Amino acid sequence: MGKIATSIDEQISILEKRGMILDIPIEKTKEILLDIGYYRLGFYWYPFEKDKDHNFNAGTKFSDVVCLYYLDADLRSCLQKYLKRIEINFRTKLIYYISNKYKDDPIWFTNTKVMSRWFIDQLDIKLYTDNFKLENKQIKLHHSKYRNDKYAPAWKTFEFLTFGSILTIFEALKDEKAQQEIANLYGLNNLKTFKNFMFTIKFIRNICAHGGVLYDLNMPKGIYKIPRIQFNNLNNQSLDAGIKTMLFILGAISNERKIEMENDLKQIFVNHDGNGVITSIIKNKIGYLI
Repeated sequence: MGKIATSIDEQISILEKRGMILDIPIEKTKEILLDIGYYRLGFYWYPFEKDKDHNFNAGTKFSDVVCLYYLDADLRSCLQKYLKRIEINFRTKLIYYISNKYKDDPIWFTNTKVMSRWFIDQLDIKLYTDNFKLENKQIKLHHSKYRNDKYAPAWKTFEFLTFGSILTIFEALKDEKAQQEIANLYGLNNLKTFKNFMFTIKFIRNICAHGGVLYDLNMPKGIYKIPRIQFNNLNNQSLDAGIKTMLFILGAISNERKIEMENDLKQIFVNHDGNGVITSIIKNKIGYLI
C-alpha cells in the first residue's frame, strides 16, 4: 500500500509503467483523476490486474476502467430509487399492522410484552437517544408539546429510523405470527426466507448509500432460493441475485414499478453492449445476462 501522496503526473506515470493504455487525452485523464480519485478508481482497475504487483493485463485501457466506474455509478443511482420504495413500504406496513394490533399502546416498541428484552435494553442507547430527539424536527416538536412523554408514537418515531433499525424492530417482535402476516404480504410464506430477503436488501441499500462498489458484490450470506426466482449460474451471492431479490419484493408492492426497474437496469446494461470487456464483467462478475 502506498504511504506517500503522489501528484497527478506521478499517478499517470505509475499507470503507464504498470501497462495501462492511456487512451483518453492527457488533460481529460488528469481531470478524471482529480474528479474521481486515483485510489477510488483502483477499485475499478482491480479486475484488469494480472499480479500482486498491480501490473495490468495486456490491452488494459483507461477508458474501460472509467466506463466500469460509471456503470457502477449508474447502477447505484438506479437501485437507490427502488430501494427507497421498498424501505418506505416495509416501514409503513410495520407501523400500520403492528400499531393496529396494539391499538392501546402507541409506543408498543418499548413494551416488554411485545418486544424482546435485548431490544428494550438497547433502545435508549442505540435508537431513541438524546441526539435522536434533538436532530429530528418532528420528534423534537412532539417532546416540546408532550413534555411527559418519554417516547413519540411508533408512526412518528419510525419515520426517522434507518432501514436497518426498522428491520431490527421487526426482528425483535415477540409475536412470530405477526411477523409472518407481514411476510405474507410480500408473497413469502416462509418467515426465514422473508428475513433473508430483507436483510439482503438492507445489505445492498447500505452499499449504495455509502457509495460502495457494486459490480463485484458478493453477498456474505447466500440468498435463499425459491422456485419463483432463478439465479444465473446458480450463483445466489452475486449482485444479480440481489437484484432479483429486490425485484421479487418490489413486485409484491407494485408490478408496474418492478417492470420499470427491470427496464431501467436493462437499459444501463445494454448501453455497454458494444464493449466486450465491460459485457464480460457484467456477465461474469455481476451475473446479469444481457
